[in-house]
Amino acid sequence: MSDEQSPAARLLWGPHPKPSRGPKPALSLDRIARAGAEIADAEGLAAVSMQRVAGLLDVTKMALYRYVPGKAELVALMVEAAIGEAPPLSGPGSGWRERLADWSRRLVTVFQRHPWLLDAMVGPRVPGPRELAWMELAVGALDGSGLTGAERLDAVVLLAGHVRGIAQQAQAAGPAGGPEAQFSGALGELMQAHAERYPAIAAALTSASRHGGHDQALEFGLQRILDGLGLLIAQRSD
Repeated sequence: MSDEQSPAARLLWGPHPKPSRGPKPALSLDRIARAGAEIADAEGLAAVSMQRVAGLLDVTKMALYRYVPGKAELVALMVEAAIGEAPPLSGPGSGWRERLADWSRRLVTVFQRHPWLLDAMVGPRVPGPRELAWMELAVGALDGSGLTGAERLDAVVLLAGHVRGIAQQAQAAGPAGGPEAQFSGALGELMQAHAERYPAIAAALTSASRHGGHDQALEFGLQRILDGLGLLIAQRSD
């Protein structure tokens, strides 16, 4: 990596020179990142600070600065630690559709485990090796599909956006229940008084209550995205 790269890029991609002054290093970037993630898991991203992480590691704030120059770089390390190694997808012989569906479900699980990632993974930033390995899996699933490079990248962005949207709704809903169930409950109360004004909504809610289907937005949206990709791939084959 060149000397002109950002501090976050150097921390994520190396090399990692040893501190030139002071006692023998007692910390590691991985240990620092996991300490920050522990705080964020318990209290949210806003609770993370250099002081809090230093306290959790039983070192001074100044000692922590010898490894990480600031909170932005700390959060970058936390993202890399929390997202984890890219998982193996559906077994050998599975097609692009099964592999992308598996990838999307696994990504939802990561966001559910670490909800603060939804805030940390926005805006201009440098992705780390693990994050790019996740992306590599999804883009690679479409190799040989006939889609252009731009289409393969856009397909992964579309899937990731759907996953993020569902995870954000679940985070907002909290432990009280799924976001669709909460929204449907509120709609149900409104429809008791206003069904004549909104007959299509009332009919849909009645059907959903009879036949189930609440909180299926992840799978419904995922399958529709994959259906659309399937049509595009078929067109390329023709």
